[in-house]
Amino acid sequence: MSTRSPLSATIDTLAYGGNGVCRIDGKVCFVPFSCPGDEVLLRIVSQKKSYCMAEITSITVPSPSRIDPACSIFGECGGCQWQHVSYSTQLEQKYKLFSEAMWRGARVGTDKIRAVTAAPSPYAYRSRVQFKVKIDRDSVCIGFFRTGSHELVEAGEGCPVAVAAINSLLIDLKKCISRFSGVSRITDIAIDAGLHGAAICIFLNGKDSGGTSSFFREAAGELEGCSGLLLVQGGQNQPELVWGSADVLYEMPREDPGDTPFQLSYRSGGFAQINQDQNRNMLPLIRTLGKFSSKDSLLDVYSGNGNFSIPLSPGVAVVAGIEGDAGSILSAMRNVDTNGATNVEFIHDDALWGVRGMRLSGRRFDTVLIDPPRAGAGAVSEEIALLQPGRIIYVSCDPSTLARDCSKFATYGYQVEESVPVDMFSQTFHLESVTVLTRN
Repeated sequence: MSTRSPLSATIDTLAYGGNGVCRIDGKVCFVPFSCPGDEVLLRIVSQKKSYCMAEITSITVPSPSRIDPACSIFGECGGCQWQHVSYSTQLEQKYKLFSEAMWRGARVGTDKIRAVTAAPSPYAYRSRVQFKVKIDRDSVCIGFFRTGSHELVEAGEGCPVAVAAINSLLIDLKKCISRFSGVSRITDIAIDAGLHGAAICIFLNGKDSGGTSSFFREAAGELEGCSGLLLVQGGQNQPELVWGSADVLYEMPREDPGDTPFQLSYRSGGFAQINQDQNRNMLPLIRTLGKFSSKDSLLDVYSGNGNFSIPLSPGVAVVAGIEGDAGSILSAMRNVDTNGATNVEFIHDDALWGVRGMRLSGRRFDTVLIDPPRAGAGAVSEEIALLQPGRIIYVSCDPSTLARDCSKFATYGYQVEESVPVDMFSQTFHLESVTVLTRN
């Protein structure tokens, strides 16, 4: 296979990871920033035993699904992979990738998998963004790392997938920190947008020579739309709240749409779903798949700030949540008080030991809800299965670890009843999903 002369190919599909896929002399070839249906000339850039990597030298016939990206730094920034692909094609490809992963890892057929729940907005959805900061020739550069490197690409006016409040605040913040004498110490800026403004967390390396907190306290009036500002300085374990509130507020719907929504919060920097529209859309989906009754007991593993536990609590008899992060537990307890959730308890414990403790103490649950990190539930799956709940509802952000865990559950008699992919991360290959498993 030549690595010098351009090779002609047609892109067949998209792969998990974001690359397009074609075949060169029968060998699988991955092509970044290609689109299904593109007819291209390629240059091979690396060879492996079972596949190769190539780059596009020219597009001879563009795919009907190819569109102009909305972002001026798309292809340089490492955040998005699919802005050049029409949204309808993104959804088709995500369904294909999800169903292939579920069949390969757990032998779940497409008859069990619903269509992808589309995002209300494929852009301007991300409510939390972390920007990198660098001083370049005495100028402040704020942006993101270039793909596969630590070289910074300036984001200019912000990020098209971020909500407008973040981009607006970023412009004011850049003006502000340009006057800060210790600006070279700033490495990252995280902005969390909520109902009543956005919280800013600024990360600095090295020791504070004095005046950092005072500077940002005095600059509060320059940051319109900021609800609170925190600093994490070199060696600190916990953020320092300089002014305002560290809490980020959002709403979750009640079962009756006419009722007042749940008011929930999390501390800036803690875990929260970054697409609040789709977070809200998952709740009625969980309610439907869960088939809850007023007599049910529900265990929520990786319960976070009570994001699902508290809104689900009016429909069941009792809810217990297990969460290993102390900050999330504190947020959950505040959310219990705010919403008057009298039938909810939260336990601060590692997921594995928390579930095992429930089992050994003889507690039983009709339904277990899990929302693990990208690595999946792993060994926690076995402990959950040994609890013998009637239903397991699995919220996942990684199809491969979901499939692995579903296969593990199958050894205990649990089968996938239904699975619903949810497009939480438009313009990327990432995908959320909600899956319900029941015992034979």
